Amino acid sequence: MQETRTAERVAERLRAAGYEVTTGIGKTGVVGLLRNGEGPTVMLRADMDALPVEEATGLDYASKERAKDREGNTVPVGHMCGHDMHVAWLVGATALFAQAKPAWRGTLMAVFQPGEETAEGAQAMIDDGLFTRFPKPAVVLGQHVMVGPAGAVAGRTGAITSAADSLQIRLFGRGAHGSMPQASIDPVVMAAATVMRLQTVVSREVAAAEAAVVTVGALQAGTKENVIPDEAIIKLNVRTFDEGVRKRVLAAIERIVNAEAAASGAPRPPEITTLDHYPLNVNDVEASKRVVEAFRRHFPAERVRQTGPAPASEDFGSFGTEWHVPSVFWFVGGTDPEVYAEAMKAGRLNELPVNHSPLFAPVIHPTLRTGVESLVVAAQAWFSEQQAPA
Repeated sequence: MQETRTAERVAERLRAAGYEVTTGIGKTGVVGLLRNGEGPTVMLRADMDALPVEEATGLDYASKERAKDREGNTVPVGHMCGHDMHVAWLVGATALFAQAKPAWRGTLMAVFQPGEETAEGAQAMIDDGLFTRFPKPAVVLGQHVMVGPAGAVAGRTGAITSAADSLQIRLFGRGAHGSMPQASIDPVVMAAATVMRLQTVVSREVAAAEAAVVTVGALQAGTKENVIPDEAIIKLNVRTFDEGVRKRVLAAIERIVNAEAAASGAPRPPEITTLDHYPLNVNDVEASKRVVEAFRRHFPAERVRQTGPAPASEDFGSFGTEWHVPSVFWFVGGTDPEVYAEAMKAGRLNELPVNHSPLFAPVIHPTLRTGVESLVVAAQAWFSEQQAPA
């Protein structure tokens, strides 16, 4: 939610291309409208935010930025999820549509969204009147750069990215001297037992035909080796593809956390706080078919691929779900094709730097061109059957 400079640069590009531009939506969001006669409104979305990750790619354009986070800490800033590529894609697509008005009819709505990484940007724009201040689209379209051969696009109907729930668990104990554990109720042991028991949620409570991930990303307790602290903090993340599975997993986590605290004789029940929530991102069946058909007409067959649902999460789905319009989301490969092919042949795909890694670096070409083309081609499938801008 601090994308001020990026938002300014996006707005400048949109105005220069002849778009009606509205800034400051949901704090830093930007919307550009290009009206081009009678026809449907198509919404294209790109997320703009970066991560507090120090880039280690060694590229000459690697980020060296620093900024203050919400707690006032100075942190590195890097586009290690590829959102800078997303912004470039949408800026490029908007420029092409502005240059090729005779090829289409309708209204293009370009949405540059803040705060995707914290699951608040889409909702912030919605709460700030996105649905009342702008025309309702016939479809909402979006894409994400991922590990995969550059030049390829991949998608599926149905669930495309998972629902995600991040929780903070605060466990309460009784502090004491490290030499006198009998005087304590040790929250470190309590937390350790809880973490280990949480590993059984997926392995013993989720069926093999279902899917879920429970990851403990932080366990914080104490500051000195000979002091037993009063409390411990666990932060965890849950990914699911089915609402029934999600409810069961969250209920199991709550049961285990409370049971371990009770087993340890905790002086008070744990506090379980939701940090963020991403909805399940589901691609509309008919709209997905239209996008795929458009891709197959434009790209060589080997560049249009089917993919399974990704365990990553996105707040993109909020736009279509809350606006009650179909939405489609797909992936664009960003890995050098030769590097990807060699890794696949060697069975080492899991060693390629992925999104959020300090080493994640999509190759500029053909990733940039492919992403611009895919946005134009998908949007043109709604605007008309005429030739897309090139």
